Amino acid sequence: MSHLISAGPRRKAPADVSRLGFGVPGYAHPLIAPAEWAELTRPETPLHWAVLNVARGPGVRPDPHCLEAAGRLTNAGARVLGHLDMRLGTRPFGELVSDAHRFLDWYKVDGFFLGRCPSERSELADVRRTTTTLRALLEEAFVVYGHSTHPYPGYAEWGDQLVTFSGPWTDYRWSQVAEWTADYAPQRFCHLVHGVPRTHLEEAMRIARWQGAGTIYFTDRTDRGRGADPWEALPGYWDEIVSRIGPGVSE
Repeated sequence: MSHLISAGPRRKAPADVSRLGFGVPGYAHPLIAPAEWAELTRPETPLHWAVLNVARGPGVRPDPHCLEAAGRLTNAGARVLGHLDMRLGTRPFGELVSDAHRFLDWYKVDGFFLGRCPSERSELADVRRTTTTLRALLEEAFVVYGHSTHPYPGYAEWGDQLVTFSGPWTDYRWSQVAEWTADYAPQRFCHLVHGVPRTHLEEAMRIARWQGAGTIYFTDRTDRGRGADPWEALPGYWDEIVSRIGPGVSE
């Protein structure tokens, strides 16, 4: 049985995330990964959102290359989210708000991705406060909670979307979904999986659908190696996964 709190101010998800599509957790800087950023603006790419992470946040000054990349995505009709690292609840509230202001002023973002978002019931009040403040700064802000695991169910009443899995394929293929998620539509959940072999791509997409995730990002890149970030570059099968989802395929 779900342990739901009373309905909060989380708005109904926009219609453009009602079918399976991509949530991109953040590519490398546009000068380092120009092809990656360009691919996201390709017509009919089923992109729900992409995270802009300039320097573990908005950086200390406006970056013209990031501004250009964000502008191209916005002009293509995509949603750009500024990355706010919550550090599992240890980040000072004032720092989060300051970073949010910079993202809005410098890059005109459409919302925020709360990286390392807490998932415990005891932390919900602080996350709710942050979310309420972000929506006061930008009324239509789309807020994604980067939990990386299934959080206390009350978080679903405040975030527009929850990342309920983020990790390697070796864990994902044996993962289980929390029962309470069945009370919500697929567009409320996102799965980010690295190290997915091309030969298991169909299986991974099947798991996402079984578990009720409306937004995904799968890549064959891994976090192995010194300082390796599996999200910084395109998966080797990008064209294939785009065609598998397709602009007209519904969840």
